[in-house]
Amino acid sequence: MASKKDETAKMQVDESSKPSAATPAPKPAPTPVEEVRANLQLIERAVSTLEPRFTARVLRSLTTLRKKLDAKALAEVVGGLKDGPVKQGLLPYLPEAPSSSTASMEVDSGPATAATTKAPPALTEPCPEVDIYLRLLVILRLLDAGSVDKSKQLAHETVDKIQQLNRRSLDVIAAKVYFYLGRLYELQGDIAELRPLFLAAQRTASLRHDDELQATLINLLLRNYLHYNLYQQADKLVSKTKFPDSAGNPQLSRYLYYLGRIRAVQLNYTEAHTHLQQAIRRAPNATLAPGFYQTVHKLFLIVELLMGDIPERGLFRHPVLKGALGPYLKIVQAVRTGDLAQFQSSLQAHAPLFTQDGTYTLILRLRHNVIKTGVRALSIAYSRISLRDICLKLHLDSEEDAEYIVGKAVRDGVIDARVDHSKGWMESWRRGEGGRGDVYETGEPREAFQKRIGFCLDLHNESVKAMRYPLNTHRKDLATAAEAREREKELAKEIESGEHDDEDIEPDF
Repeated sequence: MASKKDETAKMQVDESSKPSAATPAPKPAPTPVEEVRANLQLIERAVSTLEPRFTARVLRSLTTLRKKLDAKALAEVVGGLKDGPVKQGLLPYLPEAPSSSTASMEVDSGPATAATTKAPPALTEPCPEVDIYLRLLVILRLLDAGSVDKSKQLAHETVDKIQQLNRRSLDVIAAKVYFYLGRLYELQGDIAELRPLFLAAQRTASLRHDDELQATLINLLLRNYLHYNLYQQADKLVSKTKFPDSAGNPQLSRYLYYLGRIRAVQLNYTEAHTHLQQAIRRAPNATLAPGFYQTVHKLFLIVELLMGDIPERGLFRHPVLKGALGPYLKIVQAVRTGDLAQFQSSLQAHAPLFTQDGTYTLILRLRHNVIKTGVRALSIAYSRISLRDICLKLHLDSEEDAEYIVGKAVRDGVIDARVDHSKGWMESWRRGEGGRGDVYETGEPREAFQKRIGFCLDLHNESVKAMRYPLNTHRKDLATAAEAREREKELAKEIESGEHDDEDIEPDF
């Protein structure tokens, strides 16, 4: 028995000492050329099978592919196409386009890389979707290289080609082309020139029920109007168009942000707060789109302050928002404490940043909120205080300004007090004293209850939209109904022919 155990242990040691030949070697990462060719195959598959999800998968990898793609890889992909209009239209924009003989010499010189760089010869002309996708990659490459004018020229040619083709399989890629066309003009500061083109394209997209392109163009037009502070035109565009329900979350979050910005300028803070909150919920992850996440939160904080609420402290500790919301934290602290001097100093110190963010005019409106907060704090702390002391504590110019501000706060229901002009003081009281009723005699409970009801209804509607139903279940009911109609027709024919008599139907009558 001992010898058998020793042999078994020796065999195990020998097996463990042998190199593990069965473990496969790690697969190398695909090169940019291989990724582009794989994407082209997915696009052709999407066109042949009428499945747009393959095209969506290709566009999802556009950001990561853009970081790795260079002119040499693009030239190699385009050089592998069949000689025709597609290849000839792209070669002028590729400075490093290799010839076929040079490419073959490079493949022959490296046996190790032959399997990864050599592609089967193209015998047919690529489909229009592949052509537009390659043009999009060339536009991005020229944009990254700094050739904005050359990229604009190619983008305009691509837009003209898209309008001539009028293919529904091009809708998703066309939306990307229009987006980067607007980005190119924005970099040069002349996006107003694109407004007629975008308006005409938006009308065409709505007639063709092109939801993805329509959503992109509406957002581009709103961005165009808001860039020049044309809020009235932007509001008219929102009222005259309907944003597609089937648009993706990135486009919907942009639309909600623009809508919240318009409503905030129009003093409709409640609706603006709702739109911005939905934009934050539908926005991509903070690590994927930190710029948009920070921009929406900046406007969201100001709107929340204008509504009279104080944002949560934990929002300023978010790793993505911590640095961007530093100046806004000082504004929030000034509004919370009612310190007008701190508010003015913070506004003057960070005025260029607020102007760049487009929130400077909204922050100017917070001065009245700071004063109201200070007046509310004084009314709680003092049962009676002179207007002179209010003027000193709130850093106001005169006692007349203090009397006007306190009177307006009393009229708006901010504080429960009265102003004695003859004696020059403000006298405050608590609810339930001096004939004053409690909070249930006001409209606050109704507003809070209505807000909860609206939230529940919105949640129900979103849940119904997100439901999925099994396919072709209605056909079973249609089949049974058709069979019943056939039996009725056969029975009627038999009765007419006399095969069913009264005695056969009711023999015991």
